[in-house]
Amino acid sequence: MGSSVAALKEWAIALEALLSGDTILLLRKGGIRERGGRFSVAQSCVLLYPTYEHQQPHLLKLPYADRVQPVPSGWHPETVAIAAWADITHIFQITTAEIVDALLPFHIWTAALATERLNWKPQQPLYVLLLRVHRLAEPLTLPYQASYGGCKSWIEVALPAEYVENPFADAPVLTQEQYASRVEEVDRVVSEL
Repeated sequence: MGSSVAALKEWAIALEALLSGDTILLLRKGGIRERGGRFSVAQSCVLLYPTYEHQQPHLLKLPYADRVQPVPSGWHPETVAIAAWADITHIFQITTAEIVDALLPFHIWTAALATERLNWKPQQPLYVLLLRVHRLAEPLTLPYQASYGGCKSWIEVALPAEYVENPFADAPVLTQEQYASRVEEVDRVVSEL
């Protein structure tokens, strides 16, 4: 093995939506086992690590709901395929239901899930992350490790030696112009309410 790099854990279906360019937005409150008990972003350039355990069709808009098969608690694949990395370019802290409702067209989750995330730990804001996603030239397939599990947002992923030289090659899903236009739309919603 080579070195390690930070990875953001997110539902596999959300990563599919990011990779297809359907969204640039993630909603985060943080996992149960976050450092200091709250969500934070320590690095802006991260691998995107797919998770499956908490995906539930009823929490997703169509057509995403139809593409999810729930798995038992504690389930994980024997190997994990990481297909992308992202620059987290913008972070908004949201505290009002009005903004959460206004952001509904920009993500894949139902209004109920977005509201639930806002209301969980109500003293803490809901984080809206905007990600410029890039495909890896070849998916990075890693054996699952126990350190990757648990309800936490961030993990360190061990990179094989062949990825160490340049793990973040540039193959963006959206052009800079497309991405900037989407960012402007979200920023307008957040700043006007």
